Amino acid sequence: MSAPQRILCSLSFTLPSYTQVFSSTFNSRTVLILRCPPPCITLARSLTFTSSFSFSPPIMPYNQRRAGHMDQRWKEKPKTDMSSSATGSASADVDETVSNRISALSITENSEPHVTVPPMQLGSVQMANQIPGQGGQKAVWKPKSYGTVSGSPAVEVEKAPLGKMVKGNGAETAAAQITTAGLSKLFGANLLENFTVDNSTYSIAQIRATFYPKFENEKSDQEIRTRMTEMVSKGLATLEVSLKHSGSLFMYSGHQGGAYAKNSFGNIYTAVGVFVLGRMLREAWGTQAAKKQAEFNDFLERNRMCVSMELVTAVLGDHGQRPQEDYVVVTAVTELGNGKPNFFSTPEIIAFCRKWRLPTNHVWLFTTRKSVTSFFAAYDALCEEGTATSVCKTLDEVADVSVPGSKDHIKVQGEILEGLVARIVSRESSEHLETVLEESPPPPSEGASLDYGPNLREICSANRSDEKQQIKALLQSVGTSFCPYHSDWFVNEAGDSHSRNADRSVLSKFLQSHPADYSTTKLQEMIRLMREKRYPTAFKCYHNYHKVDYISNDNLFYKMVIHVHSDSVFRRYQKEMRLKPELWPLYRGFFIDINLFKANNEKAAEIAKSNNMVENGSSSTLGKDGLADEDANLMIKLKFLTYKLRTFLIRNGLSILFKEGPAAYKAYYLRQMKIWGTSAGKQRELSKMLDEWAVFIRRKCGHKPLSQSTYLSEAEPFLEQYAKRNPQNQALIGSAGNLVRTEDFLALVDGGVDEEGDLRMEREVTPSSPSPSVKDTVPKKGGLIIFFPGIPGCAKSALCKELLNAPGGFGDDRPISSLMGDLIKGRYWQKVADECKRKPYSIMLADKNAPNEEVWRQIEDMCRRTNASAIPVVPDSEGTDSNPFSLDALAVFMSRVLQRVNHPGNLDKASPNAGYVLLMFYNLYDGKSRKEFEGELVERFGSLVKMPLLKSDRSPLPDSVKSILEEGVDLYKLHATRHGRFMINITSIFYFWITYIYNM
Repeated sequence: MSAPQRILCSLSFTLPSYTQVFSSTFNSRTVLILRCPPPCITLARSLTFTSSFSFSPPIMPYNQRRAGHMDQRWKEKPKTDMSSSATGSASADVDETVSNRISALSITENSEPHVTVPPMQLGSVQMANQIPGQGGQKAVWKPKSYGTVSGSPAVEVEKAPLGKMVKGNGAETAAAQITTAGLSKLFGANLLENFTVDNSTYSIAQIRATFYPKFENEKSDQEIRTRMTEMVSKGLATLEVSLKHSGSLFMYSGHQGGAYAKNSFGNIYTAVGVFVLGRMLREAWGTQAAKKQAEFNDFLERNRMCVSMELVTAVLGDHGQRPQEDYVVVTAVTELGNGKPNFFSTPEIIAFCRKWRLPTNHVWLFTTRKSVTSFFAAYDALCEEGTATSVCKTLDEVADVSVPGSKDHIKVQGEILEGLVARIVSRESSEHLETVLEESPPPPSEGASLDYGPNLREICSANRSDEKQQIKALLQSVGTSFCPYHSDWFVNEAGDSHSRNADRSVLSKFLQSHPADYSTTKLQEMIRLMREKRYPTAFKCYHNYHKVDYISNDNLFYKMVIHVHSDSVFRRYQKEMRLKPELWPLYRGFFIDINLFKANNEKAAEIAKSNNMVENGSSSTLGKDGLADEDANLMIKLKFLTYKLRTFLIRNGLSILFKEGPAAYKAYYLRQMKIWGTSAGKQRELSKMLDEWAVFIRRKCGHKPLSQSTYLSEAEPFLEQYAKRNPQNQALIGSAGNLVRTEDFLALVDGGVDEEGDLRMEREVTPSSPSPSVKDTVPKKGGLIIFFPGIPGCAKSALCKELLNAPGGFGDDRPISSLMGDLIKGRYWQKVADECKRKPYSIMLADKNAPNEEVWRQIEDMCRRTNASAIPVVPDSEGTDSNPFSLDALAVFMSRVLQRVNHPGNLDKASPNAGYVLLMFYNLYDGKSRKEFEGELVERFGSLVKMPLLKSDRSPLPDSVKSILEEGVDLYKLHATRHGRFMINITSIFYFWITYIYNM
């Protein structure tokens, strides 16, 4: 029985009649949520546990259609309110600008695939520094064009067993199998442990894949819209709008550079991405496909580039609508070089995609005040009822330039449109785009009618045993001309999953080493800042199997994934960038190749000389397109209600509906609509529909919550029937029907991991306590530490008392002991460590608040030393943007403290500074949102238990109480900043609202 189950089971023996326990998931580990009714001060009783489940909705047919090639058109209207002087000077240089940009890249006139040699080997250091402000890559390599090459015979795509040597374009490529000698060298010796950091240790870090930085606008949407309109009106910029297809981020850097999802690689998500991209290239090039696929890989490798795409597929789980086809749309092309990434403009993306026959997105340009104003007015009119047909038709009418994508959203995905992305670009964009469209006409689709064997859905359907089998089948079907290397998924021919996780010391040794070039310096600077600020970010390191044959005792290669756990990190990092403009941006989808090596005196001198040259280089203060950074990053996402009601209100509300009930679900969706600013009429219509949905799905599923990955199997038929009742309902739903059947071909995801890389799917809620899975079980041979990251008044001592008195303990023969912090003199956590060392197989209840990372690290150390597990128990709370505990929770804690008498720690109603102490504890959590707080605990300890605190449908905190609490928090921060510590007696001001707390 798992540790969380033991806690719950022990409580159920002693506390007779309360509410159920429900489970949810967070960050790929178990999270338990306990709920209870007011007065919110007592403990939960009659607790039951939950287990995982598999829910199979009714099977419905699907229709998979293939969209024909889209007609490309250039549409430009006469400009009525923009002077010719604003654009005249730019027009003269358009042809030259685009020609120079297109000629900035090249592929050598050689059809033989290129195998990239690692940039740095022991004894032969290849320096590749970027001078700040000089465009990045041009100081490293000078390609000529991003066109394809000719002269090689077409070669059919080969299917070869995993790990076999393959042929491609008439020449042998590197083996797809990692050599036995390389693996023996990697795992046969403790290379990293024996790699000591000294004065001769250097590192090179290069970005291998990345997507646009996530810029969080501090201004309101209306302020951003006003600024966008102002810039276009003055002729300073152009507004660019593109469709947002509903899928997952997929990045491809070539056959050696790797395939990546948002925060992961080497899984079913990237295998599906490689298959879909490879299949689309084959359909585009026909009989030339094998040659062009190899050339495309070669081009990306030589020029160190990354292509980012929206991967839209029905096999990886439901978004807003199941697509009719599986496809990708290119959203970014990035020159990585050996320095700061350089992102292509939209005209450059279209030119690149047409050269390689890759799918492009629908783009509109607005160059006048009239057109921009009309665009925002059109969105405001369509935001609650707009579908793909109405939105695209309207934007075609009001835009100055419209360039349809090569994939028609209506044909390949459907009518439910996620949204639009509007951003500011240079005022010359329309001229640049016109030049590109003239020089690069839409490419033909030479292979659309050819038979390429089973498609994605058929392969997934035929390989249903496990995730590995599906990955193997997909990669083998792609063929060796496009995917000759399978080492990111499997080590050997048998397809065994590799143990790719590297020790955490990779990160520390990387940060301690000397940077060998400018990009490494900047990446180290970024990572150090994020660690110093304790941002909730994981720096996950893996073995780089592409470089296994180059590894030696003094030359190690790794991959690092920078996984940001909360969007608030981007906002906080942007503030740091304003203070330190030289910082590199924090990207989404952030993957880095790291090389740790030793350099002799001669090479060290060479590195120092090169770095000095870089430091003396010039830097630029302008952002892209010559705009100031603040304006260059102006972007706004505009989503449609027909999409949000499916994803946010139905899918994301399932866990609340099944775990907390209809009342909590209603409070959830009303809060969401209020945040969105949904009109009163639409709120009434949606409330009626969602209440009916809640009754329908709970009656049909009972205690088994509907899986989020297949929720449309039930939601879409319900919405279709609801829409048929009257035209008003039809407008509310937008479009329903034509449901694609996924149950037979949905990809199998090992352990429920999603595209985030390490998040688990939800578990089933059942009324009984079945046997736990292996991953939930804490071995009985080890000890268990239960600790409380909370605030005084969170009921930890009451819970510990009940656990100690529970008949039968935790269901095994391990002794249970408790150390109450208020009764321990001296170093409390050292005494806990001593007790755990003395009784390594016992269960320890650490009855003391554990509010910070320093304490958590001590607990982690205890676990390592004694082979114990630890479980944090926290009060459940919504939290704020900067604190895991809400002001409502703080009010409850103060209420409990002010009712105490004869408290062992003297923190009770007789204490003159009780309010100060609680404010001090509350401030210890400052800087972390609730999601960040829980994420870090789960990341460290693997699971989390939540104690009930407040009802979700409670009345709001009175403004007078809220203002007092806010004033107290602000005063504490002010005095703590100025004086370090202070005493403030705010106890008396809380007595007048204790009665209110009882009635919540």
